[in-house]
Amino acid sequence: MRATGLERQSTLAERIDQGIRGLTPGYFALVMASGIISVGALDQGYLWISRVLASVAIVAWLILISLNLVRFIRHRDAVVDDFQDPARAFGFFTWVAATCVLGSRVAADDRIPLALVLLLIGSALWLVLGYVIPWTAVLGRTVRPVLQTANGTWFIWVVASQSIAVLAATLEVTMVDVRRELAVLAVFSWSVGVFLYAAAGIFVGARMLLYELKPSDLTPPYWVAMGATAITVVAGARIVQMADAPMVDATRGLIAGASVFFWAFGSWLIPPLIAAGYSRHIRHEIPLKYEPTWWSVIFPLGMYGVGSAFLGEADSLPILVGIGGVQFWIALTAWSIVIVAMFHNLYTTVFKQPT
Repeated sequence: MRATGLERQSTLAERIDQGIRGLTPGYFALVMASGIISVGALDQGYLWISRVLASVAIVAWLILISLNLVRFIRHRDAVVDDFQDPARAFGFFTWVAATCVLGSRVAADDRIPLALVLLLIGSALWLVLGYVIPWTAVLGRTVRPVLQTANGTWFIWVVASQSIAVLAATLEVTMVDVRRELAVLAVFSWSVGVFLYAAAGIFVGARMLLYELKPSDLTPPYWVAMGATAITVVAGARIVQMADAPMVDATRGLIAGASVFFWAFGSWLIPPLIAAGYSRHIRHEIPLKYEPTWWSVIFPLGMYGVGSAFLGEADSLPILVGIGGVQFWIALTAWSIVIVAMFHNLYTTVFKQPT
């Protein structure tokens, strides 16, 4: 006899559709993590690892774009809800960061026209989302206080800004005809990113001081606070290494010094973030299971390694280059664990017929 009503088993198509409906805006962190570790592998001389990770990043970027288009068409109400939710809306900035991180990786393969296209796409998204999300998720809300919903995802706005700076600075060296424009864009987005880091830090810090912070609130995206400092370092190192241009000449010394400051602060953040994870999963026994936000941990781990190596090369600091090499393997190991967990979760929740 065929089951009916609540007893009817869901079909594969229905489970896929529900998965698309619940797709988190921040899932592009998968592309960010794969892309930046690919850059790190290339810098360390592991070409085949870099190519594999770059392929994963490209495929994931294309799949996530397709899934989000389907989500917008079939579940527009869920997309609107995400834009209005301060705890989730800033995840949309992963779209910008993923696009520009991917652009930086393809630029390393001398695919400059494609990298430029990705820069234009990322910059357009950055401008649109940079005005839309603060209004829909924060300023336009009638429910107060909004500050109570501030979390680590707010730092993704910083990452998006700095990803544009990294890609613009990378292309500035080779694209002579638009060197000045790219230099302005790199310094501009880097400067905006620094300001946004200060703002996000104030909001998130105030939320921790003014409202109760439960162990369940210590979610993986808080690692983005460290990742944002690391990508600021990478952007600064890239700007310092840019070819001469008026905007570069005026700011090179300032940006070089600030990059060291951000690297030091990011390094200082690592022990508290590890302690927060210990408190959440060991002390308070919250189950350690796969969730899409884990990619928000892998990206900072990879970016910290790349940032250390780039800063060490730019400022002739061998110890930082060594730290970058060790951190690459830590990030790659963590990436491998999480991607296996992701596929296992996908199989058990979507493709496996529930019993």
